[in-house]
Amino acid sequence: MPEPIEQKTEAPPTPAELQEARDGFLRHMALERERSEHTLRAYGGDITNLYAYATKRGATNMAGLDLTLLRGWLMALQEAGLSRATLARRSATIRSFLAWAVRENLITANPAIRLQSPKREQRLPHILQNNQIERIFQPTPQPPRTTDEKTPEPSAEQLALADRNKLILELLYASAIRVGELVSLDIGDLDLDRRTLRVIGKGNKERTVPFGQPALNALDDWLRRGRPVLRTEGSDRALLLGRRGKRLDARQARQVVSEALAALGDTAARGPHALRHSAATHLLDRGADLRAVQEILGHSSLATTQLYTQVSVERLKDSYQKAHPRA
Repeated sequence: MPEPIEQKTEAPPTPAELQEARDGFLRHMALERERSEHTLRAYGGDITNLYAYATKRGATNMAGLDLTLLRGWLMALQEAGLSRATLARRSATIRSFLAWAVRENLITANPAIRLQSPKREQRLPHILQNNQIERIFQPTPQPPRTTDEKTPEPSAEQLALADRNKLILELLYASAIRVGELVSLDIGDLDLDRRTLRVIGKGNKERTVPFGQPALNALDDWLRRGRPVLRTEGSDRALLLGRRGKRLDARQARQVVSEALAALGDTAARGPHALRHSAATHLLDRGADLRAVQEILGHSSLATTQLYTQVSVERLKDSYQKAHPRA
């Protein structure tokens, strides 16, 4: 029975050959494949996890990473309770790593070609209904003030942050971009006349994404009265700014979205991807071409975009069941 390896147990030092191979692969993925820092950290963590398992079993070089060892590693991960999605990702990383090692003549064959990992669970994302979308963009109603109540007026900074937070929600839903793409936007990436964004997506791929009039209105409010309040010498050309005038962090943008969704009170949707999922599904519901949606989302594979057609079918079936007299 393979032992779980996710627990914090001290592993033997990683042999130099294995360290050099890992570092070389990460350099290759960074410089030649232009992978993001987040992706590189994930790759490095996956390989390090394999090494911890391998060195405890006496592997001292790349040749020791054979099919038997790889199968035992995956089984140990499964015994440790890791999800199928994590197992699939880790095995995909190792396939890429060992394929690179073959090209670099570090090993003669890639044993991971025959490595089978559990298929990912294809969970349908939570989608916001139309009335929920309308509510999320409505201003929060203020309680009536009595004559003797001395509630301070909001400061210029608070008003600026409100404009920014509204823009975050509007742009994420209007353009269906990722939160990392959102916070990376510069003012120069905007074309207000054509109502489009220039977006740099995964793999440093550039695409042009349209947005609608409500997002344009929110942009106008932010650029005209919100951003000047928060702008500092360190703001550069960043579109979205934090309290201190620096480029907004993705974590802060996620918090804005999560709080707005939680305030709805009637949805399990959470985080920026909920707005991305909802936008894609609503586009398809209204007859948008699948390949056009693929281009907007920045998916390299049409199969990834087709997940949203499943969401639309499920919504159609649900509506049918609720409304058809002979359902």
